[in-house]
Amino acid sequence: MQPRRARSAALVVAVLLVAGVGLWLLLRPDSYVAPGRAQPAAPSSRSIDPAAASAALQSLVDAVADGDAARAGAVAPAGDDAASTLLAAVATNAAALDVVDLSARYVDEVSPADASGRWQAAVELSWRFDGFDREAVREEVQVGFAADGAQIRVTGFGGGGGRTPVWLTGPLEVRRSTQALVLVAGPDRSEEADAIAERARRAVGVVERVLPQWAGGLVVEVPADEAGVDAALGAAPGSYDQIAAVSASVDGAVSPATPVHVFVNPEVYEALDPVGAQVVMSHEATHVATDAPLTAGVPLWLLEGFADYVALRDVDLPLSTTAAQVIDQVRRDGVPAQLPSAAEFDQTATHLGAAYESAWLVCRVVATEAGEDALVRLYERVSDGTALADALRDASGLTEARLTTLWQQELRRLAAD
Repeated sequence: MQPRRARSAALVVAVLLVAGVGLWLLLRPDSYVAPGRAQPAAPSSRSIDPAAASAALQSLVDAVADGDAARAGAVAPAGDDAASTLLAAVATNAAALDVVDLSARYVDEVSPADASGRWQAAVELSWRFDGFDREAVREEVQVGFAADGAQIRVTGFGGGGGRTPVWLTGPLEVRRSTQALVLVAGPDRSEEADAIAERARRAVGVVERVLPQWAGGLVVEVPADEAGVDAALGAAPGSYDQIAAVSASVDGAVSPATPVHVFVNPEVYEALDPVGAQVVMSHEATHVATDAPLTAGVPLWLLEGFADYVALRDVDLPLSTTAAQVIDQVRRDGVPAQLPSAAEFDQTATHLGAAYESAWLVCRVVATEAGEDALVRLYERVSDGTALADALRDASGLTEARLTTLWQQELRRLAAD
């Protein structure tokens, strides 16, 4: 993730991954607690017909799978122009995104029907973006239904504290290349979509220079606003108000094939300068390439420091800029006694930016002492479950104590300049 910075655009680069996972508790797969499905609502005075709702849902799925906007719009209640426009847009989005393996199953109602015959129900949706997602996303989404005479119609998607997929929220700008798929929600965002698509394309190249074995396939989702990021990830309102971007499992699952996408908070990301915005995107692409949101047991200094190392590797900025916060911290408080701990990456930590810069410098030390390949091997082996001490020794010949000493020496040198 990337938090909002009050620094110059260039200095934003130094924090970068408070963009990759700045608020680690929000990024870690084990930090997400899926909202429990609401209990079936008590019967109301209006009759709810699950069978008819399921039939309406299947009609919508068929239209969306065919990319038929007119048929999809017709599944909305008569006279409900907003619902018709939304459903038509979903079908158009599906065609642009090449949505496949689409299915929907009515689970149960989560609210009683109101006086007009409308209610919300939990629906299990499944889909994937062909050419980018290895397996289908499986997600429980709230769907609105309405009695329309003798028929049941669909009115919309989302709400209830669950996840609301970006492609179901309304019209999108979609950009597709062999390297990346970008979807940007909202009207009049063509220019923004073009810029993000270019950064995503470049980010794939940045990652491939360090991880040439990566098959590529970066998906970047940009909701209409900050609230849309929270909704897409099923998070409490305001959870991502300081985050420029975050890599996350699309449906909260942590299986090896779970799709991992980058979610951009436009209200923060658009405030970055071009260099900072590119670094953030490259950092997040590194997390996607290494399935970081699905990986447990990797020390945060290695997980975040490695992503920063890849993102900053070819950026032409002095250390006095990219390590400015940790340099100031060392000048003020002295050299840390140990490598950055997990507590330092907590969103409430006082010197969060300095923790990310520290982690990046640790990884730079490994690469300087033993070579970039050694750093890559270290990251891969720890990700695979090897103990840090063993992986560090085998990959670089360093002990953790020796690495700490070398890192401390580098911090002293930078603070003395």
